[in-house]
Amino acid sequence: MELRQMQGFVAVVEAGSLSAAARRLHVSQPALSQTIAALERELRVPLLERSSTGVKVTEAGGLLLTEARAVLARHEQALRAMARFTVGDGGVLRLGIPLEFPAAVLAPALAELAESCPNTRVQARHLSTAEQIAVLRAGDLDVGLLRERPIGPDFDAMLVTRERLGVLLAADQAADLAGPDGVPLDALGGLDWLAFPRSDSPAWHDEVTAILRSHGLAPGADAPPGQRLIAEVKLAAVTAGKAFALAPPDWSQPLPDGVLWQPLAGHPLVRRTWALWPADSRRRDVGLLIAAFDRDE
Repeated sequence: MELRQMQGFVAVVEAGSLSAAARRLHVSQPALSQTIAALERELRVPLLERSSTGVKVTEAGGLLLTEARAVLARHEQALRAMARFTVGDGGVLRLGIPLEFPAAVLAPALAELAESCPNTRVQARHLSTAEQIAVLRAGDLDVGLLRERPIGPDFDAMLVTRERLGVLLAADQAADLAGPDGVPLDALGGLDWLAFPRSDSPAWHDEVTAILRSHGLAPGADAPPGQRLIAEVKLAAVTAGKAFALAPPDWSQPLPDGVLWQPLAGHPLVRRTWALWPADSRRRDVGLLIAAFDRDE
């Protein structure tokens, strides 16, 4: 049993589906499916029950999940212990990434880092803003990409990207509501906003809800803490015609026939992402990654 197999298995269970886990791990869904199948063949026991709504662990899978998490945690601990010996070019650079971060910004920066620091291995984790701040403070992350900028002397920060958010709507609603400049925000009254949990990014959540209220929209009940607003959830709810979701123009997920993306008239919602890193960091590869983001911006 290999580390990559355990990583793939844990990712599938935590994401709830093969497709969501494949995006998190930056691999193809067929490749991940083959990895899980090979693991089940090796252990000679089914680990997952698959259905049209996702996956859930079997009794054997639940036991393996506990053991795999312990092994992976010990592996990360060993990597962290060795990373402190690397101040320059090399080692593991632990990078936090929020959901929906634009690939057009991330990919060139990582490519430039790989060319400048070929001995550095980037270990990326999908985490909310609040989660990234916590692990940065614990010393378990080298660079975070956050939807809000914390205040204080412990970290340096740089604005990486601004995204003018548009709206995902059922196709017939989009046709009715869109004007020459897009959909007016106040035209979305009567539809539910598919919100992310406030605990994930309090400042950004408060900014969004304030703008919605200023256009006469009631944001509705807060999403439960820990609920991930992944693409499948957004699209299923929007298709039903009773809700809208916010999304950037270069959203990476394919849209089904019944859903359309439209810009918001006047661009009232601009999502900002900051790179954040410890103020006392002396790692050359961290500095080069930040510089690469700065050139993209």
